[in-house]
Amino acid sequence: MRKEKHHKQQWKEDLLFLLLKIGILAILAVVLFGFVFGVHRCGDHAMHPAVKNGDLVFYYRLQKEYQNSDVVVLKKGEETQVRRIIAKAGDEVDITEEGLKINGYLQQEKDIYSETLPYVEGITFPVTLKEGEYFVLGDDRNNAKDSRIYGVIKQEEIKGIVMTILRRRGF
Repeated sequence: MRKEKHHKQQWKEDLLFLLLKIGILAILAVVLFGFVFGVHRCGDHAMHPAVKNGDLVFYYRLQKEYQNSDVVVLKKGEETQVRRIIAKAGDEVDITEEGLKINGYLQQEKDIYSETLPYVEGITFPVTLKEGEYFVLGDDRNNAKDSRIYGVIKQEEIKGIVMTILRRRGF
C-alpha cells in the first residue's frame, strides 16, 4: 500500500514537472517569435524568383543597420511586403529609360531578369535619400509595387531582415 502511494505521488510530480517544461517552452516561443524573430507569408509575385507567392519568410527583428541588396520585410500602410534594398541614406536613385542608376552609375544586377523602368503613376526621379531612409524594389521589376510607386521607406517601416525562406509550393 505504501509503495502504491509513493508511486502515485511520483506520477503527480512528474506530470507537474512536464507541465512546467511545456509552459517555459511556450513562453520562450512567444518571446522569440514576438520580439526577436518573425514569420511572414509572401502574398505576391514581386520578389520572384527569389521569394515566390506562398513562401514563408523568417526574419530577424533586432538588426537595424541594412545594406544594399538586403532582402527585408516591411510594412507600408496596411500591407506587409518582402522587398530588396537598393539604396540607403546619402544615395541618389535615378530610374530612366536606360535603367537603374545609383549615384550616377548604371547598375548591373545579376539576379534581376527584367528591366528596371520607372512607373508612369509613380514618383519623380532622381531621389536623394536622407538619414534613416531606404529605396526598395521587388526583383520582378515589371510587376512589383515598390519605392517607384510609394517613394522611400523609413527605417521604422522595416520589420526585419530575411534570414531564410521556406518554400510552401506543393505542400
